[in-house]
Amino acid sequence: MELRWKEAAIPKRFARLIDLAGNLWWTWQPDAQRLFERLDPVLWEEVRHNPVALLRRIERARLNAAAQSPGYLELYDRVLAEFDRALTGETWFERTFPAHTGIPIAYFSTEFGIHEAFPAYAGGLGVLAGDSLKEASDLGLPMVGVGLLYQHGYFNQRITEDGWQEALYEDLDLENLPLSLMTGPDGQPLQVEVAIAGSPVRARIWRLQIGRIPLYLLDTQLPENAPADRELSAQLYAGDPERRIAQEMILGIGGVRALRALGVHPGVWHLNEGHSAFSILERLREHIAEGLSFEEAAARVRETTVFTTHTPVPAGHDRFSFTLIERAFAGYWEQLRLSFQEFCELGRQDEPWGPTFNMTVLALRFSDHRNAVSELHGRVTRRMWAHLWPDRPAEQVPIRHITNGVHVGTWLARRMRALYQRYLGPDWMERVDDPALWERVLEIPDEELWTIRRHLKRKLVAFMRERARRRWQRNHVSPIQIVASGVLLDPYALTIGFARRFALYKRAYLLFRDPDRLRRLVNDPQRPVQIILAGKAHPADEPAKRMMQEIYRLIKDPAFGGRIAFLEDYDIEVARYLVQGVDVWLNTPRRPLEASGTSGQKAALNGVLNLSVLDGWWREGYNGANGWAIGEDRDYEDPNVQDAADAASLYELLENVVVPLYYDVEADGIPHRWLRMVKESIRSLAPFFNTRRMMKEYLHEMYFPALEAARRTAVAIPEPVRQGVRGHHLAEQPAGPRSAEHDTIAGGGEHGV
Repeated sequence: MELRWKEAAIPKRFARLIDLAGNLWWTWQPDAQRLFERLDPVLWEEVRHNPVALLRRIERARLNAAAQSPGYLELYDRVLAEFDRALTGETWFERTFPAHTGIPIAYFSTEFGIHEAFPAYAGGLGVLAGDSLKEASDLGLPMVGVGLLYQHGYFNQRITEDGWQEALYEDLDLENLPLSLMTGPDGQPLQVEVAIAGSPVRARIWRLQIGRIPLYLLDTQLPENAPADRELSAQLYAGDPERRIAQEMILGIGGVRALRALGVHPGVWHLNEGHSAFSILERLREHIAEGLSFEEAAARVRETTVFTTHTPVPAGHDRFSFTLIERAFAGYWEQLRLSFQEFCELGRQDEPWGPTFNMTVLALRFSDHRNAVSELHGRVTRRMWAHLWPDRPAEQVPIRHITNGVHVGTWLARRMRALYQRYLGPDWMERVDDPALWERVLEIPDEELWTIRRHLKRKLVAFMRERARRRWQRNHVSPIQIVASGVLLDPYALTIGFARRFALYKRAYLLFRDPDRLRRLVNDPQRPVQIILAGKAHPADEPAKRMMQEIYRLIKDPAFGGRIAFLEDYDIEVARYLVQGVDVWLNTPRRPLEASGTSGQKAALNGVLNLSVLDGWWREGYNGANGWAIGEDRDYEDPNVQDAADAASLYELLENVVVPLYYDVEADGIPHRWLRMVKESIRSLAPFFNTRRMMKEYLHEMYFPALEAARRTAVAIPEPVRQGVRGHHLAEQPAGPRSAEHDTIAGGGEHGV
């Protein structure tokens, strides 16, 4: 279908700007971003780096001026040539595995963090999903993404004068997004139908193109749906359990039906966390409708399902009461030839308050390929779910680990990219997972590296000051809030960044445990330290919001001299500035509750040093010379003892190691010892903690075994089995009103960028 915004008046010479804006490939291509920015830098900032909105609003005179600029025309032709190569040239996957190119890999996730212009993400889980699709495009993997189109996204954060977080919701402007509505042979929009609590709910299908990878998003905002059902795809992580289970039925069951309607028949089904685990039930139903027994259907589903679990925090695993399951599924179990009790056993998890239907349990029981997201998280996860394999010791539970990585092209600063281009070679982006390549970082002159690091710090401070100016101009804040937003920061002082989801186990309060000691640290006239914090608390997480409020009140204290700032409304744009512009990346989770984390990996790529608890990815990355470890490589039974020990370690490292090293400047004005550690950090961390290595591991360890199983069975789903697709056979569903009663559900998940 033609994109709905193509009525923008674009000169013929620049006609392909529309093609470029319609594919989010540009989000990880600095030159493509410059192509839009140079047309109108002020408007580019005003539309929050959204090229669709830019092209619809730009004045014709600016386009005409660009057409007269040889430099712009050269950039345009070069970017479009690279765009064509990226989409049509031979890929790594095609060269390496030509026999595997024809079977799609379906990647289900409840959120996808691609870019700030498309706010369909809450944090780390979504950003990982977005990075994975981008890398799949770069490598040429035959992947399709499946998610939901949230009309309100997550939420915008506003901090009041007393430090309380307010959640503001805005409608997505679909007219200014490069979305294509999928249609059938008759030209009518494709729709799928899912019966929820006995009532049919319909969803249409949109496509968002991520390089070579289509991301299909389901949307229930249809006039034929009941008003409450239209809101099912309105908001990410709805707190209401009845709405939450309905969302996950649309994502899982509706997602399978959407792929069938589109003629996409995956050989691998990758579930990124348990939110989409209901897809398992729909695939079981399909196989049973073919004539397979439940056991045969279960075997087919297991051998082609990949499941990634992302958190050891119990609240991160969705669970529903059996009462809510019975109401929501309203007889669906009969199509699986199961009783209701047998149906509940598929995901049963016994809790102190009684049995629940746990989405992670369902996913673990019906996937042969399971992984955690770091080595330590793998150990924790095997212990956590060992009861599902009672005949095995915990260390033999069949859950492996594939440590998360980050998409280099997305998170690397433009000047750092140019620096690597000069010293690592012109093909370095194709070899980011090659350790030998990164040895060349040691050859980069300190002067060049230091110049770029100072430039990135100035950019960060300028960004914060401009945001503060705009807030002041709108007259929405008090003077003390402007100070707290960072206008007094020094672009050349040692700067520490802390940015992630505000949850209690992330321990943002650890740095503030001894305010007097912290006050002395930041106010040292010879060696000042400044700290930038950012992050959102889940709107329903009252303890986290109170913690944020207490920290904000300390930040406003004049005794800290304006050297601590809170950067409001943390999103992908804010994250880019922070991971590129600070000197030290601080991470203080309560071990072992950080499954992996990736923000420190993004920082390391840009020459930022990590100061972190030995949890998640840092336990694998730390080598004693590439950053600092807070506390010991051990677990604690008493969290108060753990907090005290880690806070003492943090203060001692800052006072006696980190700050002195940064300010150890030689006669040429450069801290050479600091930069030696920066180079060691890049050399040792960059080749492993990236999505290229990560996706290749998924390919070899998870996808290929599942693809081989799919080839062995290779059974297409016949038309009569494809329920819930407009234009195909729809089975009769029991009718009846939806109950308004609520059941208890634990929300959450990994939301920190």
